[in-house]
Amino acid sequence: METRLVMDDEQKANHNEIQAQWASVRGKIRQKIGDALFKSWFKPLSLVSFESGKLTLSVPNKFIRTRLTEEYLDLLKENWLNQNQNIDKISIILVKGKSDIESPRKVDTESHIVKKKGNDIADNIGANLDQRFTFSNFIVGKPNELAFAAARRVAESQDVPFNPLFLYGGVGLGKTHLMHAIAHEIKRKNPIRRVIYLSAEKFMYHFIKALRFKNTVAFKEQFRTVDVLMIDDVQFISGKDSTQEEFFHTFNALVDQNKQLIISADKSPQDLEGIEERMRSRLGWGLVADIHPLNYELRLGILQAKSEKLDINIPENVLEFLAHKITTNVRELEGALNRITAFSSLVGKAINLEMTHDLLRDLLKSSQRKVNIEQIQKKVSEHFNVKMSDMSSARRSRTVVRPRQIAMYLSKNLTSRSLPEIGRRFGNRDHTTVIHAVKKVEELRNMDVSFDEDVELLIRMLES
Repeated sequence: METRLVMDDEQKANHNEIQAQWASVRGKIRQKIGDALFKSWFKPLSLVSFESGKLTLSVPNKFIRTRLTEEYLDLLKENWLNQNQNIDKISIILVKGKSDIESPRKVDTESHIVKKKGNDIADNIGANLDQRFTFSNFIVGKPNELAFAAARRVAESQDVPFNPLFLYGGVGLGKTHLMHAIAHEIKRKNPIRRVIYLSAEKFMYHFIKALRFKNTVAFKEQFRTVDVLMIDDVQFISGKDSTQEEFFHTFNALVDQNKQLIISADKSPQDLEGIEERMRSRLGWGLVADIHPLNYELRLGILQAKSEKLDINIPENVLEFLAHKITTNVRELEGALNRITAFSSLVGKAINLEMTHDLLRDLLKSSQRKVNIEQIQKKVSEHFNVKMSDMSSARRSRTVVRPRQIAMYLSKNLTSRSLPEIGRRFGNRDHTTVIHAVKKVEELRNMDVSFDEDVELLIRMLES
């Protein structure tokens, strides 16, 4: 009996020791990867047993198990070995529920769980939030000021100011940044509010999974009981009728409960192709805020803000050069800035304009906007307040002829099209007509300063 008591005491001591080590490991990992990733992948992880050098951990579903095994097993091993050198092997298994260290006899095997055919959807159904994307580091300018103001209003309001908030714009203009910023701000102000952020593709994936495992009730419960639902890139459900149907009902259910919806896309609701009319109508119910392509001032502001965070001297003329030449999106700007700073750091050379030009030769070439004849005709028509059809019409009035000549001149200088092809695009005119137009515009540019400024302005607008 005395021996038995001693063994129990030893077991208890070992149990307490391994639990303390587990707490330390979790703390170290949380500090290393951040709260968001920790909550998604490590919070569901529980300690089951430690016997003969084998450490057994458990998770509630196969999805989390796969992610931990594929991406975080080395991190687990490293931190555990720092606590206990006697650990030879770490095994992650599936269990019905989370528990502290216990007998392996109480653990369900993986095969048993698989037979349940994925009976429940992953607890952390939403995507992880990027800690970098906050309101404080979002650079505001004219192209995005409406979207930014609307996002702030939604994040800071206790009620639902507009439902849904629909953000749209091209790739890399800041839609995802704003959505992450909204989520961060909501959670900061009210941590108990349930916020789900995920892409439309993920929404479709979870819906199909629920259909496959005949578990649509749990799926509906997951999405229709949130306080804030954020769906990114909703255009990806175009043509997916069943997914659209479910999203439609989810949308209506949340609106009826006065829950906030925030949606993003690459186009406005009415311009989305492959989306049912009733869905497009719902998406336009609230506030539709577009994010325009970045202008020069905003591009420069973004570069200046990014450069301030880097411990390296970047001349102002280099930033201005990048802002002028890279006009596509924020990602291209950041990529260019990262490339030149990395090169400078690796080779030990100061950043200057010549080095930047040589280093980014390929990027600058691909970033140059390709202007076509139709774009030129449209821009010239708008500038001189004439009809687009006048570009190819037979009208000979001076108010039409001069803009048409300018459009021909710009087509010759800004595109690679041949003179006969340019002529065909202007009402099947002969190539000699194009030659005459080019010479006439060149002559007028040399004689008339205001005319030259007009043409130069058009060139800048077309190339920006």
